[in-house]
Amino acid sequence: QVQLAESGGGTVQPGGSLRLSCAFSGRVFAEYTMAWFRQGPGKEREFVSFLTWDRSWTRDAAFVEGRFTIARDNAKNTVYLQMNSLKPEDTAVYYCAAAHRYTPDKDEYEYWGQGTRVTVSS
Repeated sequence: QVQLAESGGGTVQPGGSLRLSCAFSGRVFAEYTMAWFRQGPGKEREFVSFLTWDRSWTRDAAFVEGRFTIARDNAKNTVYLQMNSLKPEDTAVYYCAAAHRYTPDKDEYEYWGQGTRVTVSS
């Protein structure tokens, strides 16, 4: 059984940066596409970014606008989301997820972490 544990959330001022981490355990990390999703207050969970196991394919949501970068370290079984130029509308709980397919469709992701909260506020 795959387990995912996010960390790195917190409160930051607009324009600031955060780096989220997600530790993967239980299966072979390199077999999975890893993704980040988020759920803002009163909103549905939405796709942020995914990265395939070999880093050959990645995709970001339109709202990322080059501000976020997904990365993974297969030796450490960890996926990251570097978030820069944060805006108040980025406030959300951020979740990492794992799937065998590379897709922005949250229904295709088999495993989910518990989430880490990001608040962007002055």
